[in-house]
Amino acid sequence: MDVGVRELRDKLSRHLAEVRAGHTVTVTDHGEPIARIVPVQRPTKLEQLRKEGRIRPARKRKQSAPEPVSADGRVSDLVGEQRR
Repeated sequence: MDVGVRELRDKLSRHLAEVRAGHTVTVTDHGEPIARIVPVQRPTKLEQLRKEGRIRPARKRKQSAPEPVSADGRVSDLVGEQRR
């Protein structure tokens, strides 16, 4: 079921009742889908893939970005020097 933002706001209880009944509500803004409201009991695609064993969580956390390097000159000049 597709519903615009204004209609969702005005009739939120009705749309949440639809979700409780097991339906998915797609929220649109000027006709473009922007969000989905899904029942909690239904697993997300990611949860389903994990349950099937087709994917697994990362073993270690993502590393933070390195500290910036200060340099003199333009980036294009620095890249040119690296290519030589």
